[in-house]
Amino acid sequence: MFGGFTRDLGIDLGTANTLVYVKGKGIAVREPSVVALRTDTKKIEAVGEAAKKMIGRTPGNIRAIRPMKDGVIADFDTTATMIKYFIRRAQKERSFPPRHPNVMVCVPSGITAVEKRAVEDATKQAGAREAYTIEEPFAAAIGADLPVWEPTGSMVVDIGGGTTEVAVISLGGIVTSRSIRVAGDEMDESIMQYIKRLYNLMIGERTSEQLKMEIGSALPLDKVESIEIRGRDLVTGLPKTLAITSDEITEALSDTVNAIVEAVKVTLEKCPPELSADIMDRGIVLTGGGALLRNLDKMLSRETGMPVIVAENPLDCVAIGTGRALENIHLFKSKGNSSSRKR
Repeated sequence: MFGGFTRDLGIDLGTANTLVYVKGKGIAVREPSVVALRTDTKKIEAVGEAAKKMIGRTPGNIRAIRPMKDGVIADFDTTATMIKYFIRRAQKERSFPPRHPNVMVCVPSGITAVEKRAVEDATKQAGAREAYTIEEPFAAAIGADLPVWEPTGSMVVDIGGGTTEVAVISLGGIVTSRSIRVAGDEMDESIMQYIKRLYNLMIGERTSEQLKMEIGSALPLDKVESIEIRGRDLVTGLPKTLAITSDEITEALSDTVNAIVEAVKVTLEKCPPELSADIMDRGIVLTGGGALLRNLDKMLSRETGMPVIVAENPLDCVAIGTGRALENIHLFKSKGNSSSRKR
């Protein structure tokens, strides 16, 4: 690829993972949103997958941090460095010096103007020529192939790492939405606290995520599964092995799952009747990593009385939607769904 033009990028800047979509090529980067820093020199030690492996295992002079919290930037400079690294990774095939692409980044729908501006500024600091933002549930709906530009109601529930975004979309805009800071990270935290409370056993983030992914379920499973975990006994201070069942994880996750169900119900209550009828026909679409929690679709369907479908590639929907939005940037400029600030 010779440096005649620059491919624009779409970035799903998530609390847990960052995905980069290269226009005309698809998803080029998929890495955890983690940065490892040296505390003494402030030098970046590792970014992405390499940094995630260090969580909970670092010596005193290295700190593995997640610069995004609840879908927004918690550490500006580290986020800008991380975005720069991911942009470079996405452009790595180029033999010429990296060019400055237009970048579209997705943001939670409940974000404040200051938080949105921070995302734009961090993206520009990372080397973008222009930074645009798109609301996460809108990007998820585009990525899930919902008819967002048509006069018909589509409902999407995007459960990420930091936030759950619920939105009803019609005619290229969000009609009603709700953003709650309860999602995958909160599920992991609930599991950690549950095991600490019940067994006096301290486990790390990675172990609790493993429990959620392997035996987690929103409803009790027909056949109870169990998994052995290791942690630190808070009574003796020594390592200990323990068997945990899927029913226990279901119980640990109940509050978090109920908060997500409540957010969906509140959004449905505010939805205009015509669009409610459309959603009844088409169903509610689940996207994001949280959509992979077993039986969550069944539970939502039971609680709302509506069909619930898990999108084809739930983890990729937001990134794909952000990338497709780049291909229709003229629609965004006219519809006002993106915010660009020329300087």
